Amino acid sequence: MSQQPHATQPPTGGGQQSTGAQRQQPAWDDTQRSTGMPAGQSAGTGWATGGVVFAGVLMLVNGILAIFQGISALAEDDVWANLGDYVYKINLTGWGVILIVLGAVVALTGAGILKGAAWARMTGIFLASLHMVAQFLFLPYSPVWSIVMIAVNVFVIWALAVYRPASSARGNA
Repeated sequence: MSQQPHATQPPTGGGQQSTGAQRQQPAWDDTQRSTGMPAGQSAGTGWATGGVVFAGVLMLVNGILAIFQGISALAEDDVWANLGDYVYKINLTGWGVILIVLGAVVALTGAGILKGAAWARMTGIFLASLHMVAQFLFLPYSPVWSIVMIAVNVFVIWALAVYRPASSARGNA
């Protein structure tokens, strides 16, 4: 008696090359049917990916602007208004040095995020938090700018925290 191959099994060919039409399509699951995305990815993944790129750009620009802010604090003390007594008082020369150093590190981390470096995400969250605290302490000198920068840093922290690279999303599924 000879055994017949099952109808569901592809025949094992004698030296036949597979063509593009014969390639197997990946199995679809309920996630793909409802969202149109492969398993392991959700509809929010696209937003998070775009958000992390935007966060990288924001960090790069924020770092450069912080460097310019620090240079102006070092060069001209009368550019910045002091709105009165504040518990956390640092002179403008100190702020200039702090902002230049912090701005350089933030800009380098933003460039690392844009390049997709793994170290840059956690470093970016830490630096955005540190930059947020520094902007809070800089409130008496530039209140509107500091509030805007705090809001931008909140977005950067969110975007970097929710982003899951494709390799780790597949590994967790």
